[in-house]
Amino acid sequence: MDDRFTFAGTALEWRGPAPYLFVPMPIEDSEDLKEAARGLEYWGQVRVEATIGATTFVTALFPKDGRYLLPVRAAVQRAEGVAVGVHVEVSLQLLPRR
Repeated sequence: MDDRFTFAGTALEWRGPAPYLFVPMPIEDSEDLKEAARGLEYWGQVRVEATIGATTFVTALFPKDGRYLLPVRAAVQRAEGVAVGVHVEVSLQLLPRR
């Protein structure tokens, strides 16, 4: 199974660690990622290198309601114009656990 994923999603705000917004991964892609990430999870989270636009960053996806959420930190939001309701293209690569 591949360790690279691409998807599109709309940024949303969710009560969690500020100043993050989140991009939900589609359920079908989340299921594929969960299978590919077996043994890489840590407390349900999966470490990834994500790219939105020209910005690449390392973060951890976490599961919520049957899908993974990608946290988008403030620096990435500013650099790529990500705001609540903005549709973005995301590419991910799984990373090994630390």
